[in-house]
Amino acid sequence: MSLLPPTGSLIPVDAPFSQAQESWLAGFIAGIAAAGKRASGGAPTTTIDVLFGTQTGNAEFLADELVAGAKARGLGGRATALDAVTPEQLAGMSHVLVVTSTYGEGEMPDNAGLFWDAIQATTVPRLEGLQYAVLGLGDTSYDEFCQAGKLLDTRFEQLGATRIHDRVDCDVDYEDPAALWTAAVLDRLAAEAGVQPGATTAVAATGTTTAAGGAGASRASRPGAQWNKRNPYPSTLVENRLLSSPRSAKEIRHYEFDLGDSGIEYSAGDALAVVPVNDEVFVGELLEQVGANGSETLDGRPVTEVLRTDREIRTPSKDLIADLVQRAPSSELAAVVSHGDKHELDRWLWGRDVLDLLRDAGPAAPGLDELLPNLRPLQARQYSISSSPLAHPDRIHLTIASVRYGDPHRMYAGVASTFLADRVAPDGTVDVYLQPNASFGVPADPSAPMIMVGPGTGIAPFRGFLHERAVSGATGRNWLFFGDQHRDTDFVYEDELTELQAQGVLDRLDLAFSRDQAEKVYVQTRMLEQAPELYSWLEDGGHLYVCGDASRMAKDVEQALLAVIGSQRGKGEDDAQAYLADMRRGKRYVRDVY
Repeated sequence: MSLLPPTGSLIPVDAPFSQAQESWLAGFIAGIAAAGKRASGGAPTTTIDVLFGTQTGNAEFLADELVAGAKARGLGGRATALDAVTPEQLAGMSHVLVVTSTYGEGEMPDNAGLFWDAIQATTVPRLEGLQYAVLGLGDTSYDEFCQAGKLLDTRFEQLGATRIHDRVDCDVDYEDPAALWTAAVLDRLAAEAGVQPGATTAVAATGTTTAAGGAGASRASRPGAQWNKRNPYPSTLVENRLLSSPRSAKEIRHYEFDLGDSGIEYSAGDALAVVPVNDEVFVGELLEQVGANGSETLDGRPVTEVLRTDREIRTPSKDLIADLVQRAPSSELAAVVSHGDKHELDRWLWGRDVLDLLRDAGPAAPGLDELLPNLRPLQARQYSISSSPLAHPDRIHLTIASVRYGDPHRMYAGVASTFLADRVAPDGTVDVYLQPNASFGVPADPSAPMIMVGPGTGIAPFRGFLHERAVSGATGRNWLFFGDQHRDTDFVYEDELTELQAQGVLDRLDLAFSRDQAEKVYVQTRMLEQAPELYSWLEDGGHLYVCGDASRMAKDVEQALLAVIGSQRGKGEDDAQAYLADMRRGKRYVRDVY
């Protein structure tokens, strides 16, 4: 900051200040005060509350980075899950930065739903004294892109808060826009507090998360953190074995990845991101469809390589759909889109890929040069880790269902699942990176009961949880609800679960194989059957976890859980909802759903 006043030479005594001079003097005094506080080790003049809503951990990671950035600029900072904040506490804050993902079709993530419900009440306090900004994380392939962030941004404004920076909505490649937003917001707040933008202090640049009541290290400080989306670790795939029976309608496989000298340290409950490579045969079919021969290049690279490693060639993007509708207004796709019914379009698109849509467009389909800009970047696929670092510190296990469907004339395959199953040679390498999830892990209290609901591949993290508790010697009781279609073909990890029961680690195992009897039986059916015992475990401080399909299973399980609570308490639906809300706030009801 310059020590000279604005242009206008010296200021005569008793002369009225110009607006520019008043602004300079106010800034000068604020700067001297802030510098004095920093020099004397005083507390920062501004504390930033970073509130996050997360489903897989990305928003929490960015919240930690925001706190670290604030502290590096001489500001105070703390990160808290949205559901841990009441409207009254919010009204007492001065500077709030919200980072939130969007779950499903425009819904709040699991740890933000209670907060959203609370600030919609007509009795919610006004927020005239609060300054805020919102960063949204989302995926443009969904219609309600970043809807959670948009809703919170609008509601804060309605309640009288002052927006200090425009909301930014990030697509799946969120790193660059998030970094720009973070720098702009923190530099502005630092400047307003009289701190030189971009300056650093002796304050340690590590985030602190209070969502679970304790301190948490920034993801960037974890061992092996140099391996990320832009720099994945080339891990050796050391095991690939079939879990389900060859007679099963499903193909569920167990994979093990060697961590080698990566330094990666994971926790039970984390996810592993797998960077897939597209099927070379399918790339050839796509090139043939658009009249290319494979010799073409893009930015000096063979187009075959670009399509194999860089582009999403299975799932059609919104841009591609819009382009094809414009090019072929008489196509079947155009007819469906013209109805304006999102659900009808989703039904029509289900099971179809880019090649199908190009064929549907006929002669009007784009050529290679016109197609490439409308293909989204190829994304890593995240899978719940099915091992514990206590039992397997040098390996990460995954439990994945291979996606295959179609008929002899046209077969379809999941990009990452069949890449692992079919195209990675024994002891071949796969690019991976860790996706930490601080919200999903075994109870911190080793004596707390643990209830796990994980049908199908939803069992993955719970295998890791059970291994974790077995090795750590945790004394808490463990109860698993598992199911699939048929016991004789789909009971994955049966031998392990039987052994864990024999060891006294797995206290209860309730099974639901839906097609082994005339009437369908699901995990939620078993929950309702065991209502008194299940509620007893909850009353004893039990933590309940759900993993698996978000569209139906997770919703059905939640309704069953509410029915269990309601039937045992006998105080009505509102009371059951309040009981479950308390479990959410206490991180005793946590989901890892997709």
